[in-house]
Amino acid sequence: MTTLTILPAGTTFEAQAGTTLMSALKAAGAAIMSKGEGKAQWGACHVFIHEGRKGLSKIQRTENEKLDALVGVSSKSRLACQATLGEDPVTVELLSFV
Repeated sequence: MTTLTILPAGTTFEAQAGTTLMSALKAAGAAIMSKGEGKAQWGACHVFIHEGRKGLSKIQRTENEKLDALVGVSSKSRLACQATLGEDPVTVELLSFV
């Protein structure tokens, strides 16, 4: 289990390590868009990771290519459908412009 904090609300809950960030956010009732069924096709699940980036799975080529095509991407950007939780606590910001 790991601790997941969702910004801007500051909601914190426990999530199962090894699940995608998208699955964990949906299980927590977070309002996050999902169009591509976890295939990194749309980028609607773009989030910022404020803490715990190294505790997430490494960015794969498909995710990196989609992030390169999106507006507003930073070094904190991940696609929630592609990032898998590890054991480290993670703080994620849901973006309001998606």
